[in-house]
Amino acid sequence: MKRTLLFSLLYILNPLTISAAWSNTMPQGDSDAGKVKSFTCQFCHGQNGVAQKEGYPHINNQSPLYLYRAMQAYQNGERSGSYGDMMKQQLSVLNEQDLADIATYFGEQP
Repeated sequence: MKRTLLFSLLYILNPLTISAAWSNTMPQGDSDAGKVKSFTCQFCHGQNGVAQKEGYPHINNQSPLYLYRAMQAYQNGERSGSYGDMMKQQLSVLNEQDLADIATYFGEQP
């Protein structure tokens, strides 16, 4: 009885626990807005996403969804490491639309 109740409860709650963070979607990004919003990103990752400094990753031509989710992970403290705190601070003032715009801009760079 308890086992059946537990599985029933999990079955009902499962659709409710799926959020945008786990889905394959993000807000529609605006590349032009992303170019403006990415001003501080350019100091480390370069104007078009090609890093000019050693040790910083190139983010040009990456999947916008990947970039969006990576930025969310930094904001949430899920990504750490030597640059994790710096990224979390840089991204702390940005909302989901800002992240989508920036991700779209860098994703479109050759």
